[in-house]
Amino acid sequence: MPQSINSHDRLFEMLSQLRKAWPGGGWSWDSRFMCVASTIPSETAAKARVAASIALPHAWTERTLIQAPAEVRQIAETTGGVRENQLVLASPAMSDIFAWGLWWPWRDGNTVSMRVGIGGNTGPRLEMRLSETFNAFM
Repeated sequence: MPQSINSHDRLFEMLSQLRKAWPGGGWSWDSRFMCVASTIPSETAAKARVAASIALPHAWTERTLIQAPAEVRQIAETTGGVRENQLVLASPAMSDIFAWGLWWPWRDGNTVSMRVGIGGNTGPRLEMRLSETFNAFM
């Protein structure tokens, strides 16, 4: 059990670093997907992708999603699938949990939404910790 606690702490430390490096404004709680969300102007997209890669270095497109782990494919399916120019991102697995991200450019070409959640053996305690890490209270 102590390994899980340490793994969880490492994952949330990486998520905290992502938040600190994020070039956008604040984060809000997305109760549809039980995750945090932020919207940025597309001019900051390159900086945002670098920030996201701190915690979410693995990325799949609509074409490469078939190569993703089953848990990541399940996240994509339950959040509406992956469309052109969208990405599903993931952290390395940390014991029994992992972080996931959804990179969703808007059709207007001016805006990108990013969502970050926790997958695996999760529940209300980890969701609360996620919301606190991003200062996105439920």
